Amino acid sequence: MNIHDVHEGIVKYKKRKRLGRGTGSGLGKTSGRGHKGQRSRAGHSQHPTFQGGAMPMIRRVAKRGFNNKYGIKVGEVNVSDLEKSFDAGAEVTPEALKEKNLANYRYKALKILGTGEITKALTVSAHKFSASAKEKIEKAGGKVVVLEMAKPVVKNKMKVGTKPPK
Repeated sequence: MNIHDVHEGIVKYKKRKRLGRGTGSGLGKTSGRGHKGQRSRAGHSQHPTFQGGAMPMIRRVAKRGFNNKYGIKVGEVNVSDLEKSFDAGAEVTPEALKEKNLANYRYKALKILGTGEITKALTVSAHKFSASAKEKIEKAGGKVVVLEMAKPVVKNKMKVGTKPPK
């Protein structure tokens, strides 16, 4: 074997397929699309999960559990996390929790849960508290502040045939 034989047959830039340029090219007439059928037509598109008319895998696989897409997403923080992250006498608000990466995600309501122990007196502001969390915070000399939840926006729907209010 000679050194110049190493790269023989390797082309740096592959030539593109020239469709519909005669039978000699190997891609003339039907341009590599075959005869008839959906895929031979211009503008063909098919759903990515289409499996030739068979029931798609996505629909065959069993769904498990329950997911309420209309429910309120609740952010949860344990009392033990507050103990670790805040100093005595600190104000614990949803913004302060985001800064400390304790509830750094989207939620509609923040709930403080009673898992763990707390010894520091903190002023905790949240939308909801579990009974045990409330008890533990107050027992440690802290204060519980319940925030008001944002009310859903109700669109003004008028009945058909009624006049708008003056």
